[in-house]
Amino acid sequence: MSIAGRPIGCGHLPYLIAEMSGNHNGDLGRALALVEAAKEAGADAVKLQTYTADTITIAHDGPGFRLEGGLWGGRTLHDLYREAHTPWEWHAPLFERARALGLTIFSSPFDETAIELLEELDAPAFKIASFELIDLPLIRRAARSGKPLIISTGLATLGEIEEAVAAAGDVPLALLHCVSGYPTPPEDCNLRTIPHLAQSFDGVTAGLSDHSQGIAVPVAAAAMGATIIEKHFTLSRADGGVDSAFSLEPAEFKAMADAVRTATAAMGRVDYTVKPSEAGGRDYRRSLYVVTDLEAGEPLTAANVRSIRPGFGMAPKHLPDVLGRRAARRLNRGEPLSWDMLAPPTQEGSHG
Repeated sequence: MSIAGRPIGCGHLPYLIAEMSGNHNGDLGRALALVEAAKEAGADAVKLQTYTADTITIAHDGPGFRLEGGLWGGRTLHDLYREAHTPWEWHAPLFERARALGLTIFSSPFDETAIELLEELDAPAFKIASFELIDLPLIRRAARSGKPLIISTGLATLGEIEEAVAAAGDVPLALLHCVSGYPTPPEDCNLRTIPHLAQSFDGVTAGLSDHSQGIAVPVAAAAMGATIIEKHFTLSRADGGVDSAFSLEPAEFKAMADAVRTATAAMGRVDYTVKPSEAGGRDYRRSLYVVTDLEAGEPLTAANVRSIRPGFGMAPKHLPDVLGRRAARRLNRGEPLSWDMLAPPTQEGSHG
């Protein structure tokens, strides 16, 4: 698949998405600064979330509408989403700023009206959030645009993922392994799921949407073959914000980008040949050398032939075959041993 002309998949560096979410803290200037910082930190794309509190829930305090435990415990859904949402009137200036910087920008729509707004802005892709994976009508509506879809799989069973993939139809599709724990402990990440997703769904690109703290998990995911990595992004965790606790600051995102790309390059291929960086190294492996002077006819023993560095003599595996043989000529200390330095077996006499 590709997004805005950037190919994504095996053979390409991982596609890095900086997720702004609610880390703008209700300030358009901060949101624009996040776009600029994402570009400088090495992101391929910055992602928004397109909803309002009233399109994602209702103002209600009944059972189930107030969160229990975790980062947002005690808050109602409507109150949380009112704080975290990105106002729709901000979308145009954010898209304009990103495009001026050469940075791809798209969003997660949470209902049909959000998709319509993003279509008006010519968003190059849609991201379906984990909690919306079971909203098959939303996926079908997004797929009707013909644009690439990225779907996060947090909370989903394999059967639910299969239904979401079927709903997406024939559009280019990526599945991001995701654990919807905020933050996610590393032991819950189960990154071996990433290659399993790729194997389970033909033609689907597999990656990671990560809510862990730090950069170790996404770097490991790159080594597991993740072709997309999404990470929440903030200017400073000290400034607070609904997602700041599990978001990367610009210098951390840059470190992740560098490490992920290095890890991907290091994966390479199965290869047992000598690499360019090893050039000359074979000359300094062990080999058989004469370590004391011998006169012609003297026997070779463990005292006068040893396996040492450098590697210009016979391979050490031949040591048992040469011990007891006799020198064909005078041998000098420091000479690499070769077969022509040994007398023919018929002239050696007893090996005793």
